Amino acid sequence: MTATPLPCAIAIGGSAGSIEALGELLPALAPGLAAPVIVVLHLPREQPSLLCEIFAPRCRLAVREAQDKEPLMPGTIYFAPPDYHLLVDAGPVLALSIDPPVLFSRPSIDVLFESAADVYGARLTALLLSGANADGAQGLATVQRAGGRAVVQAPASAQASAMPEAALALITPDHVLPPARMAPLLNHIYPGRPS
Repeated sequence: MTATPLPCAIAIGGSAGSIEALGELLPALAPGLAAPVIVVLHLPREQPSLLCEIFAPRCRLAVREAQDKEPLMPGTIYFAPPDYHLLVDAGPVLALSIDPPVLFSRPSIDVLFESAADVYGARLTALLLSGANADGAQGLATVQRAGGRAVVQAPASAQASAMPEAALALITPDHVLPPARMAPLLNHIYPGRPS
């Protein structure tokens, strides 16, 4: 019996300054992108997220807030809800967790990257954006060890450079790019089917 190849995925994490980076990246993703896009941003825990309302009108992909046990579909952007870790589980499906914060953050970028690397391995591309702490650096290292692709926002283009710099101190990523160059890379790696 031949194993069905696992689908591919894009995981994105960021904190301070990353909404601006996503504003350049997400609207430029091509319709029909052949991968789901799973996004964790550090958000205030005590208020609802407005990310779907912000990005849905601007993006050519479907935009939704992640639900527990939701199957991952290509061409869809999933945002982590506030105060839940967002993981990828076998299926692949999304999973929400109220485990303790990691590096003071829930959702944690490390948790997303590490769980996605377990499921997708070499078929994962993880992007770490602007932010003010080190969340995501260890997760990117896990992605690379699993054979996946690691992309870090160029610190000079980040409003808060601590997060990209923490990753660059730990690993040598496959790409260091400003946000405007990330979507062309992803559109090239995961082209949609011709209509």
